[in-house]
Parts: sequence; C-alpha cells; structure tokens
Amino acid sequence: MILLGSGPVDLADILEELPQEQRLAIFGELDTEHASDTLEEIEPRVQRHLVSSIKKERVAELINDMTPAQAADILAILPAATADNVMELLDRENAHKIQELLDKHEEKIINFSTSQFIKVLSSASAEEVLEDYRNIAKDKDEIMYLCIVDREDTLLGVADMKEVLQADPDLSMEDIMTTTVISLNPEDTLREASELFSRYSFRAIPVTDDQDKILGVIPYRDIMNLKHRFV
Repeated sequence: MILLGSGPVDLADILEELPQEQRLAIFGELDTEHASDTLEEIEPRVQRHLVSSIKKERVAELINDMTPAQAADILAILPAATADNVMELLDRENAHKIQELLDKHEEKIINFSTSQFIKVLSSASAEEVLEDYRNIAKDKDEIMYLCIVDREDTLLGVADMKEVLQADPDLSMEDIMTTTVISLNPEDTLREASELFSRYSFRAIPVTDDQDKILGVIPYRDIMNLKHRFV
C-alpha cells in the first residue's frame, strides 16, 4: 500500500483525516519503528483514539522505541489509568526516565507564567493603544496578545494586535476584544496547559485567580520550549 511508504509526518496527516476504522487498519500494518515515529507526529486527540484502540502490549512496544521525552508527551495526554498500565509494561530503566519527565508535566503552571505581557484598559480606544504601543510593548515577552482589564485588573477579554490594527480608531478595546476567554488557574499543571494549547491553538493563555484577576500569561512558544527542555 502506498500509504505505508509515506514518511511519519505525511502519514500522520493522512491518518488524522481518516475514519477511525480505516486509521486503525493502516496503523496496524506499520512496523514498530514506523508506527512509533508516526504516532509522535499525530495530533493529541487522534493519539488518544489510537492508543485506546490497540493492545497495551503494542503501545508499550511503540513507547519503548521513542526517546523518554517523546514517550512522556504521549503518555501525558492519556487517562491516568491507561498511562499507568502502559508504564508497567515498559523497560524498567526507560519507565524511570519517563516518570521523571511526567512529573515535570505536573508542575504548577504559575511557575512558568510571565508577568511581562500587555495589559490594556477596556475603555482605551484602538487609536490610543496604537499611539502608545511602542511604550507598552517595550520589554514585554508577549507583544501580539493583549489582555483587556478593568481598573481592578479583572480580565474582561483578550485581543490580537492584528484586530486592533484593523479596527476603527474610535472603537474601544471593549468593542474589539473577545469576551469568551479560556484561562488557566495558578494550580493548573503544565500538562493541562499543553492540552489547552493543543486543543485551541492559541498564541497565549492568561492565568487568573478565582476572582478573574490576571496573574500572568503563558505564551505558546514557552510551553513548546519547556517540552524540549525536558528532553
């Protein structure tokens, strides 16, 4: 079959578009190395479906063929019971390395947030933000993602700088911002942040307390760099 000769990235793209039954049939024909490499490239939602549909012994074979960091990324998105069952089947030394990395996934996200983000009052106009942009963006870690707040620092919405540039100059940030905001709690973990980024493809995610006061921001690139740092 021509699909079986495809590279891992191309095959992952193909499998993501197929119905589950066809996806399983093709994936089941791959040798361990090819299947392992392909599984790494598949998006988390499909990874979960595949792993939950094949024997745990086979999953363990694929995991053992990965680096510990790659294995941890796969196991981190699975239900805890499934991950534990697979871990029991892994080589002891490999399982120990993977567990250390999984523990990193449980670290509190507030420890990785930045306080260097752009915060703008909801009453500010697009023109005012653009005129002062050079000053408010100076030394910030995230400059294209704007958090819209009231005078008590309550997060009211978010906006992309592109939306501000394209808006009528007289419009207020309250008129421009998106009010449906996905945020993280300080007690949430690196794993939960990674899942949100995978699900929504956001540029950044704010961290807020129980009163919706903004505490920091997690840029997407930082989460990706953290995952690489855990190799």
